Amino acid sequence: MKKTLFVFVITLNVLLGQNFEVDKSRIIDLFENLKKFGVNENEGNDRVAYSDFDIQARQYISKKLEQINAEVYTDFAGNLIAIYNPNNSSLNPISFGSHIDAVPNGGHYDGPVGVISAIEVLQTAHYKKINFSHPLELIVFSNEEGGVFGSRALAGKINNETLEVVTVSGYTNREGVNRLGGNSNRIFEEKRKLGDIHAFLEIHIEQGNNLYSKNIDIGIVEGIVGLKWWNVKIEGYSNHAGTTPMNQRKDAMIAAAKFILMVNETVNSFDGTQVGTVGRISAEPGVPNVIPGIVNLSLELRDLSSEKISMIYNKILENTGLIEKETKTSFSFSPIDATGDPALMDERLINIIKEVSNSFKYSSRTMPSGAGHDAQNMALIAPTAMIFTPSKDGVSHSPKEFTNFDMIKKATDVLLNAIIRIDKIELKN
Repeated sequence: MKKTLFVFVITLNVLLGQNFEVDKSRIIDLFENLKKFGVNENEGNDRVAYSDFDIQARQYISKKLEQINAEVYTDFAGNLIAIYNPNNSSLNPISFGSHIDAVPNGGHYDGPVGVISAIEVLQTAHYKKINFSHPLELIVFSNEEGGVFGSRALAGKINNETLEVVTVSGYTNREGVNRLGGNSNRIFEEKRKLGDIHAFLEIHIEQGNNLYSKNIDIGIVEGIVGLKWWNVKIEGYSNHAGTTPMNQRKDAMIAAAKFILMVNETVNSFDGTQVGTVGRISAEPGVPNVIPGIVNLSLELRDLSSEKISMIYNKILENTGLIEKETKTSFSFSPIDATGDPALMDERLINIIKEVSNSFKYSSRTMPSGAGHDAQNMALIAPTAMIFTPSKDGVSHSPKEFTNFDMIKKATDVLLNAIIRIDKIELKN
């Protein structure tokens, strides 16, 4: 009788639009335990993709999910999948999740907050016996930081060249996927079709200071910027630094310095919120008494418009020609297969997240995402939405990255109750 009454109350709560709250203490427990896998002497996170720490963290997550009777497995692309389907529903799943890999000496919030929130959604659904028509699918994506690899595999946006990209762990994607328990020989079978997923949602820290500085609880993402990467090689001529007159040099480092300043000026010459970065540079032979003959550096451009990215890139190419003439060097640009196109979030899901936030009296605002995310690729195959939680002072990719547990709990409340509402509606792509 008690069990029947409990199920009746749960059903009545859903029908009346009453909200369920998640358990903050479980969120804290998940965070503290996950942090152990990769924490370094600086309190930073060295859990880079495909590392031993990555594997150990996945084992911990798998055990937690098995405790609530989820079916847990690693797909061919190295994504950790958990299916929670107590009703044996044959409907398409509502999917949600994020990543747990980090940049070297990164933080413990970028990615893990989304995974921890997703786990807590399933734990709350299990312990409160919330009834769903659709199966729930939690996804821990593989190698997000090295080019959103796992989500691109699901969206059918990888090829054999992608598999041979060497990641920061030293492993290629092909090798790394196999280390995680995937199967690189069958990885292309993981491509999902439009309509295979009812909806996809991701929680992530904002990685900016808009929410934190204004004391706003929830960010509702309207769109995710596209990003393009290139390797840039500058070739000059190596010679003795003491005997080569300044006016006879073909100094690749001088050309690189002019290029970096030119990129900054070119990106700023366009109206809008686009950004451009040269974040990596190395010189050959790399000794104090030799004029650099070769410099290798990176170029990254981001914007919500692919057309604008192309316009900026073409202008950079034009201006590079002037640097080549001035410095008597040559430039070559090679695109890196670790990029993403801009993605707009689903308006219907945005409205649901707004409604849920309002029902909790959590403050919210709509905003773009300046960083790339797995949701960017999932938007190609499913109605997709993203929820941001504040980042203290906008710091990310750093051991100083921080979001307090009250904020994470609020975002998780919104995720759970948005999923409950999405479960009750039909979404046609």
